[in-house]
Amino acid sequence: MKHVIKFGFVFLLLAGLAIGQGRALKIEDYYSMKGVGSPEISPNGRWVTFDVTQRIESDNTTATETYVVPFDGSAPPRKIQHEGQDVSGANWTSDNMLRYTIARRTVSAQSVRLNRGGGGQRGAGQRGGGGGGGGAFKVSVDAPNATPVRAENEAQGLSVDAKWMVEAKERPRTPPPTASLNEFEKRHMERFKGREFDWMRFQQDGQEYPTPDPRLRPTAEITITPVGGGAAKELTNLGLRPENVVWHPNGTLIAFTADDAWRNEQEYEDPDIYTVTTDGKVTRLTNDLYVHSSLRYSPDGRFLAYERSFGTDMIIKGKLNHGGPNDLFIRPVAGGEPINLTANWMYEPGTPIWSPNSQYIYFTASVGGTTHLFRVAPRGGAPIEQVTKGERRLNGINFDKAMTRMTYTVGMHEAPSEIWAANIDGTGEKKLTNVMADTLREITFSKADRLKWKSQDGTEIEGWLTYPYGYDRAKGPYPLVVFSHGGPHSGVGYGFNFKQQYFAANGYFVFDTNFRSSTGYGDDFKWATWGAWGTKDGQDVISGVDYVGKNYPVDLKRVASIGHSYGGFMTNWLITAYPDRFAAAAAGAGISNWASDYATADIYRTKETEFFGTPWQEDALARMNAQSPLMRAGRVKTPTLFIHGEEDQRVPYTEAEQLYFAIRRQGVPAKMVQYEGMGHGINGHWNNVHRMLVELKWFDTYMKKSGSN
Repeated sequence: MKHVIKFGFVFLLLAGLAIGQGRALKIEDYYSMKGVGSPEISPNGRWVTFDVTQRIESDNTTATETYVVPFDGSAPPRKIQHEGQDVSGANWTSDNMLRYTIARRTVSAQSVRLNRGGGGQRGAGQRGGGGGGGGAFKVSVDAPNATPVRAENEAQGLSVDAKWMVEAKERPRTPPPTASLNEFEKRHMERFKGREFDWMRFQQDGQEYPTPDPRLRPTAEITITPVGGGAAKELTNLGLRPENVVWHPNGTLIAFTADDAWRNEQEYEDPDIYTVTTDGKVTRLTNDLYVHSSLRYSPDGRFLAYERSFGTDMIIKGKLNHGGPNDLFIRPVAGGEPINLTANWMYEPGTPIWSPNSQYIYFTASVGGTTHLFRVAPRGGAPIEQVTKGERRLNGINFDKAMTRMTYTVGMHEAPSEIWAANIDGTGEKKLTNVMADTLREITFSKADRLKWKSQDGTEIEGWLTYPYGYDRAKGPYPLVVFSHGGPHSGVGYGFNFKQQYFAANGYFVFDTNFRSSTGYGDDFKWATWGAWGTKDGQDVISGVDYVGKNYPVDLKRVASIGHSYGGFMTNWLITAYPDRFAAAAAGAGISNWASDYATADIYRTKETEFFGTPWQEDALARMNAQSPLMRAGRVKTPTLFIHGEEDQRVPYTEAEQLYFAIRRQGVPAKMVQYEGMGHGINGHWNNVHRMLVELKWFDTYMKKSGSN
C-alpha cells in the first residue's frame, strides 16, 4: 500500500495581534487552550517542527498535532498528517527528513490508575515518544504531498568516524539463590498477603511500592559494536553503571560517568568521570565527592566539558552550612588542571553545547525570573556573554547542525508560549506561530507587573503582580492571592499560568514571589534559608504583601496563601507564623512536621543537609521542631483547604492530615481534598479543573463580601 503524507495548511497568524478588551477567562477555557512546544530545527536550518497539544475533556487525554514551518517565516505552519491521521514524536533525521509515528492520545494519570499514583509524568508532546500504529516513518518536508517511507532507527552512540556504536550494556543478572522449603513451609509462604523488604530506599514517589531493591540492579559495561557488522566488544569490567557516555572526535576514546558506591545504600550519589580507549584502557579522571554530569568533548578534541556540583555527602561529611555552586568546567584532554569557566559567575549554567569550531560553549541560565542563552570561550577568565535578552523566559532552545540558527519558545505572563527563531547571536529574531490567535481575540488575559522590594533585613526580593480582570483602581480594594513556588530551590518568572489567570479573571490580584532559597539570584540567596526553612523566606513573602498593599488597591484583610510542595509548606508556615495576616489558605502537598517527614518521605537528604542532621540528633531535632508548622498550630486562625495525593511519597499524606486535624481540633474551618491514586503531583485534566474549582470556591467563601470585587 502506498503511503502518502498530506499537509493540511493551517494559517497561524505571524503578525502581532492588536488585543482589545475581550471577555474574562472561564474555567471551561481550560480545554480550549493549546500548548505549543518541543521546537526542533532541522540540521540544515531550513525548517522548524513543533507540537501543538490540547486537553480533551471527554476522555481526560491530551491530543497532539505536529507542524513544520520555514525557519525564515516565509510561509505559515503546515500540519503534518499521515493518511489523515495526526502524527507525534517528530524529530529530524541526519539527512533532514522528518521522522514521526502515528499519534495516539496521551492518557491522563487520572484515567488509568498507575503504580503509586504518579506514573505517566512524561508530558504530552515531548520528543522521542510516539504511539503505535505501525512503527516510524520519515518524509521530506520540502514539498507537499511527499511520499513517506518506513524509518529505521538511526544508530545511537555513533563515533564521529561512524565506525562504532557505543552503549552502556547491562550484563545479565544472576538471580539470588532461593531457600529450600518443605511443603508445609511452602504453603504458608504462598498464603502470605503483604509486602516484605529489607532495603532502605524502599519508596520513591510515582514508583511501584515498595521500590525494587536497588542493590539488585544489574551492572553495565561500556560496549562498542562495529557499524558494518561484527561482534560487540566489551571495553570495561568495572561492575558499575556508566552514564553520560560520549565519544572523543578521534574515535578511539570514550568518556563516561559512574558512581563506585552505587550499590551502597548508605552513600549518596557522587558520580566521577572515567575514560576508556577502544583497546580497553580505563582511566579514572576524578575521585572526589562532587557530582559530575553533562559530558561533552569539544569538536577539535582538545577539551572535555562538564558540569560539576556539590555532592550531598560532601555537605554532610564536611558539616557545611550551605550548598555549593553548579559550575561549568573544561578539562584538557592532553593533560593539565581542569578550568572552572563559571567560577566568578553567580548564576547556574545548564547543559553545555560546543560550537562546531570549538570557539564557544553555549548554555542557558536563569537570571531572576528570566531564562536566556549565554556563551563562554574555553579558556580561564573568559567573560561570559549573554546572547539573548529581554524580560522573558526562553525554553527548549534548539540549534541547527552548523549552530548558526536556533529556535525556542518564549514564556510571558499575558499569553501562552509561541515558537520563535533567531540567528545564533540573537539577531534576526522572528515569531513563527500565533497558535492562540483566536483565543487572544476573544479573551483578555491580565497583565503582570514586575516588582522589587526590600525584605525585613534589607535583602532585595523580586516578584510579579497580576491584575484582576477589568481592573479599575476606583473599584478597589481588591482581594489578593499569594502564590508560593515549590522546590524550594527553583524559581518563578515569565510564563503563562492558567490558574493564576483564572483567579485574576474572578476578581483577584495574584502575587508571585521569588523568596530566598529561589534560584536565579546567586548562591548566597539560594542557600540563605539553610537551618531555618520558613523564617527568611516567610519574611520575604510578608514584606512583599506589605509592599503591594502600600502601592496597589489591595485589601490587606482579604489575603490568601496558596502553593504546592514547598509552596504548600510555605502556606502552612505563613498561617502559623503570621496567624493574623491571611483570611484563607490552600496548602497543596505541604509538610507540617519535619521530624515525621524525615523517615516517611523519599528525600530524607533535605533534612540531613538543610537541617544539619537527623531527628535523633538533638540540635537537628530542635531545628525541625522550630520550623514545623504543626508546632505552631495552636495559633492558627485561617480557614485552610488541604489538597493531597493519596499515594504521595515525596510529602506523605500524613503531613496534611496532622495539620488538618490540629486546625479542626481548635474549631478553625478546614477541609481535606484527597485525590485517589495520585502521587506528589496532582495530575490529570479532570483533577486540575476540580482542584481549581474547589480552591476558588474556598477563597470566595472567606474573602469575598457580598457585592465586592
